[in-house]
Amino acid sequence: MTATINNQHDVSATDLFAVLTKVRQCLENYIGREGSRDRQEGQAEIISSFTFPTPLTNLCRIFQLSDFERDILVMCCGMALDAEWENLCATANNDSRRDFPTFNLALTALPAPDWSALSPMSPLRKWHLIEVGEGNSLTTSALRIDERILHYLMGIHHGDEKLLRFVAPVKNFQAVNTKLVDSHQQLAEQVAATWGNSPLHYPVIQLCGDEITSKRTVAAAACQLIECDLCIINACNLPQNNQDFHEFLQLWEREAALNNLALLLDCDEIDSSDHTLDNAVKSIIERLENPLIITTRDRLSPKQRTILTFDVYKPTINEQRIIWKQALDGELGVRREQLNILVDTLVSQFNLTAPEIFSASHKAFASKVTSDNSHSSSFSTLNSSLLTPNSPVSTPNSSLLTPNSPLSLLWESCRAQARPRLDDLAQRIIPSATWDDIVLPESQIQTLQSVAAHVRQRMKVYEKWGFAGKGERGLGISALFAGVSGTGKTMSAEVLAQELQLDLYRIDLSAVVSKYIGETEKNLRRVFDAAEAGATILLFDEADALFGKRSEVKDSRDRYANMEVSYLLQRMETYQGLAVLTTNLKDSIDTAFLRRIRFIVKFAFPDIPQREEIWRRVFPKNTPTEGLDFTKLAKLNVAGGNIRNIALNAAFVAADAGEAVGMKHIKVAAHSEYTKLERTLTDAEVRGWV
Repeated sequence: MTATINNQHDVSATDLFAVLTKVRQCLENYIGREGSRDRQEGQAEIISSFTFPTPLTNLCRIFQLSDFERDILVMCCGMALDAEWENLCATANNDSRRDFPTFNLALTALPAPDWSALSPMSPLRKWHLIEVGEGNSLTTSALRIDERILHYLMGIHHGDEKLLRFVAPVKNFQAVNTKLVDSHQQLAEQVAATWGNSPLHYPVIQLCGDEITSKRTVAAAACQLIECDLCIINACNLPQNNQDFHEFLQLWEREAALNNLALLLDCDEIDSSDHTLDNAVKSIIERLENPLIITTRDRLSPKQRTILTFDVYKPTINEQRIIWKQALDGELGVRREQLNILVDTLVSQFNLTAPEIFSASHKAFASKVTSDNSHSSSFSTLNSSLLTPNSPVSTPNSSLLTPNSPLSLLWESCRAQARPRLDDLAQRIIPSATWDDIVLPESQIQTLQSVAAHVRQRMKVYEKWGFAGKGERGLGISALFAGVSGTGKTMSAEVLAQELQLDLYRIDLSAVVSKYIGETEKNLRRVFDAAEAGATILLFDEADALFGKRSEVKDSRDRYANMEVSYLLQRMETYQGLAVLTTNLKDSIDTAFLRRIRFIVKFAFPDIPQREEIWRRVFPKNTPTEGLDFTKLAKLNVAGGNIRNIALNAAFVAADAGEAVGMKHIKVAAHSEYTKLERTLTDAEVRGWV
């Protein structure tokens, strides 16, 4: 008979039913019936033939059940599996209404009875292996096996349904088809070794850093090394009700013990001002004895229990090179002699994790396949003007990104990595302006071109020429655009984004600044963390909302405002992309803050020659115009942004009249713009127009 037991489910059921037969025999003996001794002996023979633990023996070992407690559990299991047990229990209880197992029945009918099995701290009740029904007496109340435990005994390991709304399994890190980078592998091995060196209990592990994906990857790898599965719960999703929270903890401890699970407690978005949540996290840290990993941005320091902390960073640039080469091996028609140059170009601008690199590669390949199906373009070579054996490693400008080339496809895929998170935090601006659209003094144009050059040559100067070795602070590229509204600050940021082929996001600092202490830093951190991957250009508008002359600290609000400014400048100094601040009032910003910004571009109110040049460039080539006098138009005393508004409004007026844009249409539009500005259009400004 034992030879027919071929799988775990068969073994689980056979083992369980063998013990069920034994317990049933005890009840029948108690009633006075004749049981089947041959059947009981046969089942005992089956049990003794098992060469590996079954779910029942595992459960008894894990929760240290006595034989008496095991038999109570099995009696409840029989009730759930076989309707005949109702009659058996009713007869044994000598009461047709009490057709269920009870502690009284167990104490009188089962061998080696022990009153301690009834205690709330006994394994049966502490771990909720059985449920005690309502009743006047503990000994006569109905006993019922927990459904999760019933399925476990039957060899079905689907997890506890009550936990699914809180925890979820962490996908295996090998899903990206690559091994961990060396720095992360070393961290995972350190975590696993730490657990392995503590046989009596598992120390709590804290993984700190801003990179969420890398922390989870390290955690999953560490758990794989000690052969346990990892589940994750967001700390913000912990039960708020005290009773529900303690029930969750009990269920998790039980499930972790049954299936050898580790828990990853995600505290990355935890609000330290939420004392209920903060206490819940501390309670988990103090109580759980199963493997526990906490992921945080800022270190937690509980008072009672020691936490071992490891800092986790994104893969290094060299590690990213290795991952890119794995991801691009044989893809996109890239020749091996060009692969190194392509990879260096990508890592010079984008700071991606392994999953992000593989995602970008797959997306680029999918775009190539789509393009191949609709065009006859060849993808066998990269843009030869950019990637030759002696090419410098730098960020390409827009003219070098040939449409549908491998570099162009990969570049766009990398840019897209940051968009899902950033789109919820800031406004994406689709750049359309070019160098031909901005009218500024030559010195300011040169400063903007220097900004672009710094972004393009970042990798060469910092990595190849060694300036990164001087320290991380000050390596970020920051700029302050100062000038009144409409003088071209946002347009200049668009020009840089167009030139560098990078995404541009606008963040209104007046909306980011919070009256609650610590919230401003949290808001800024979310923006920078989300932008890191795509090296996005960040345009922080209305810097006056945060900056100011606060060198003289008069109250606590000034002190915290200084902390907020310092945090923003610190993130700008270490940010891999370009961060731009705009202000209408440069003089209101403390000079101590200005010294920490690399570039300052002043956008002065345009004089008459500059306004004339703006008017000459403002109408697109396809716009029909007639009789425009740019010298007279330049007399309008408005900034470039207002000139663009007037030109656009005039185009609509002319289009509606079925005419080309002329001076009369611009005059109508100018009146409208001046009304919006709460100004009066003077005769001197429009004399001789029509």
